[in-house]
Amino acid sequence: NQVLEMFDHAYSNYMEHAYPADELMPLTCRGRVRGQEPSRGDVDDALGKLVYTGTEHLLTVVFQVLNKTKEFEEAVKKVIKDVNLDNDIVVSVFETNIRVLGGLLGGHSVAIMLKEKGEYMQWYNGELLHMAKELGYKLLPAFNTTSGLPYPRVNLKFGVRHPEARTGTETDTCTACAGTLILEFAALSRFTGTSIFEEYARKALDFIWEKRQRSSNLVGVTINIHTGDWVRKDSGVGAGIDSYYEYLLKAYVLLGDDSFLERFNTHYDAIMRYISQPPLLLDVHIHKPMLNARTWMDSLLAFFPGLQVLKGDIRPAIETHEMLYQVIKKHNFLPEAFTTDFRVHWAQHPLRPEFAESTYFLYKATGDPYYLEVGKTLIENLNKYARVPCGFAAMKDVRTGSHEDRMDSFFLAEMFKYLYLLFADKEDMIFDIEDYIFTTEAHLLPLWLSTTNQTISKKNTSTEYTELDDSNFDWTCPNTQILFPNDPMFAQSIREPLKNVVDKSCPRGISRAEESLGSGPKPPLRARDFMASNPEHLEILKKMGVSLIHLKDGRVQLVQHAVQAASSLDAEDGLRFMQEMIELSSQQQKEQQLPPRAVQIVSHPFFGRVVLTAGPAQFGMDLSKHKAGTRGFVATIKPYNGCSEITNPEAVKEKIALMQRGQCMFAEKARNIQKAGAIGGIVIDDNEGSSSDTAPLFQMAGDGKNTDDITIPMLFLFNKEGNIILDAIREYEAVEVLLSDKAKDRATIFKGKMIPNYIIDSNLEMENMDQKSPESDSHKPNSEEAPSESQDAGAVSGEREGGGESSAVGDPDPLSPASASVSMADQDPHTSGAAEAGAPEPACTPGDSQPQEQNTQAEASSKAHWDSKVQPMESILADWNEDIEAFEMMEKDEL
Repeated sequence: NQVLEMFDHAYSNYMEHAYPADELMPLTCRGRVRGQEPSRGDVDDALGKLVYTGTEHLLTVVFQVLNKTKEFEEAVKKVIKDVNLDNDIVVSVFETNIRVLGGLLGGHSVAIMLKEKGEYMQWYNGELLHMAKELGYKLLPAFNTTSGLPYPRVNLKFGVRHPEARTGTETDTCTACAGTLILEFAALSRFTGTSIFEEYARKALDFIWEKRQRSSNLVGVTINIHTGDWVRKDSGVGAGIDSYYEYLLKAYVLLGDDSFLERFNTHYDAIMRYISQPPLLLDVHIHKPMLNARTWMDSLLAFFPGLQVLKGDIRPAIETHEMLYQVIKKHNFLPEAFTTDFRVHWAQHPLRPEFAESTYFLYKATGDPYYLEVGKTLIENLNKYARVPCGFAAMKDVRTGSHEDRMDSFFLAEMFKYLYLLFADKEDMIFDIEDYIFTTEAHLLPLWLSTTNQTISKKNTSTEYTELDDSNFDWTCPNTQILFPNDPMFAQSIREPLKNVVDKSCPRGISRAEESLGSGPKPPLRARDFMASNPEHLEILKKMGVSLIHLKDGRVQLVQHAVQAASSLDAEDGLRFMQEMIELSSQQQKEQQLPPRAVQIVSHPFFGRVVLTAGPAQFGMDLSKHKAGTRGFVATIKPYNGCSEITNPEAVKEKIALMQRGQCMFAEKARNIQKAGAIGGIVIDDNEGSSSDTAPLFQMAGDGKNTDDITIPMLFLFNKEGNIILDAIREYEAVEVLLSDKAKDRATIFKGKMIPNYIIDSNLEMENMDQKSPESDSHKPNSEEAPSESQDAGAVSGEREGGGESSAVGDPDPLSPASASVSMADQDPHTSGAAEAGAPEPACTPGDSQPQEQNTQAEASSKAHWDSKVQPMESILADWNEDIEAFEMMEKDEL
């Protein structure tokens, strides 16, 4: 019932404030229409004036909300009446396929099922399917490439190459973008009898399969749609690749074509061999799969445990899911990206449903009530931290609890569907869910399509596939009775070692070089342990092909020449060491920045549910040291710029002063309002339309003088966030806010005060958990990155000359086109390089430190090993140029 109430809250607000816009903006209570709101770049490619939110979940209300078939019938009529597919607008082929085409086909599936039952939808005559076919034809021009891979974008009215199309110049697409079409396109062909859609989707999948890296059987993140060359050569199971693997397995389930299962099994073997480092899933290079490509994971990989359940590989699914749950318990939500030691890498959370999806599948596979408790935690956190008066708002920063003015259509289409199914009994459903398969956007396609309109012959070409020794690759659907022992303690025994993995342990996967070297030579030197004064460390650097240069200004420069390394493994270690040193240098820049703060509106009717991201001040009260924060009613000062003596002190006394940016120093404004009796201040940007959604975090600096006399807290809001408070004042007059380092639990804010029962209910069960959480978890500026900070890691040179030379840079000016450097500012040669580079202390030290002495026999052993495996110099150069290019690409990549 709680899930249904939450769905009604989100859905009714979308219908009231946003329909027929693509999405709801829950903080400002209006619809997001593309072209009328500030551009968010590629994110807006998902918007096409197609009523995405309406198409996605208007058509599946009957499934999510029991006994609401009348509402579903009305929703279908709305979509038929309001959705226009002939817009002159450029959209993402991938997003339009999974959201709109999938929504239309899923709605058609439910409509014909209800019609067959004889009570509802008797008037329905395939209108949704006709719309789906029309949309399918509008997407087909994107496939006009020599490879068969689609262009990433298409104009719904003019196609791709038309003069007015404004697209068709792209050369690259992501693997998931081209490989996540087969379910919807094949279903469209099977429903309509028109084979062209399935043929195009199969051709794209065939091309990706042919272009896989043959020695590792992995695929990259980005591919050139004309040549088939891999543009980004890192490989994982998260962003950019995720649903490609999902659709290979599900295409076998839906269509019964053996080749899809054979391909999936081949990829899955490579994933478990190289990417899976339980409980972690770390990206690797497709051409050097023993080498990790990054030290962080993105949140989209949370779908993978659910896919492993569908495959029947339960143990690793339990392990990865439990690790993700521990991260959620620490941050309330899964950050967009987090490091291998579970620090926040990207702090946003757009209410993604992948973890809820895996929770549902694990509960179905195990029947373990533990996963019902996980689901309750998700529900409580959504109500507690994301619920706002006009829906549910995405999290701008999971550390502060600040909100973003967005509620993506996938939130309603998937999140509530999986949560409802998690708690629903079989008798609660009006049809058998086992007769359908979920698309990646949780739309339903009936399994009987496998025997309908088969225009493409199946082919079993098993000779094309690698021979795999894996008992899970049987030609049957997974049998949980066999794969999962009938023992209620089985899942718990797998989870138990991982329950404290985030807070109390610091797991570090064994490096690939360590695995290959076994117990012979010692583990490679890590950048965090490097000491420039240690002669053995300098000897190890030399062995790895790394040169150390002392600059005239006292800094130390590191440059690597891969061809000068003692062996290929030593060169790998050197490349990894340089990448780690780049990260440490970048970390130093980030740690000089203060973390974001939060402004939480606590008065009626907000009750703490609206949290705004605020920039900190480098003077005044440090909110991170005052956990209670500063709470008070807001008042606008006169003069509004705060640059002279306040003329309305009686209105400002004991309140939080609002003022406009500009015309004087921030510290001067603070002194003036403090003199007038204010308990805090909020400076609102005077730049019309500025927003924390699009601008980097802003910090208010002092005036160059001693600012110890300023004792009140000062925060900065961009124009958009500031207007939310100003609008509230105009509507409600008395507006109370809380200034703090992060958003507070509403039960804590209103302790001892009258508040609505639903707020109390949503917080009661979480109160004890919050009390157990150490205060130190709130925010650690020395170990976590602020999401809006500029993340320039120094100047990483993108040019290479000669022989595979790489280096890491802390100085803005690289020394030469062929080299860059890690420059440790003002470092004495006798101090620790990692410490001077601003490296954070390791989260855990026991068992994780590297030996300070180096076995002198290791060098001789490695040299002998190298001599026995002499390679042509051209081959070495080509290999390491490719590695260096991959690492440099990692510095530039974004989720």
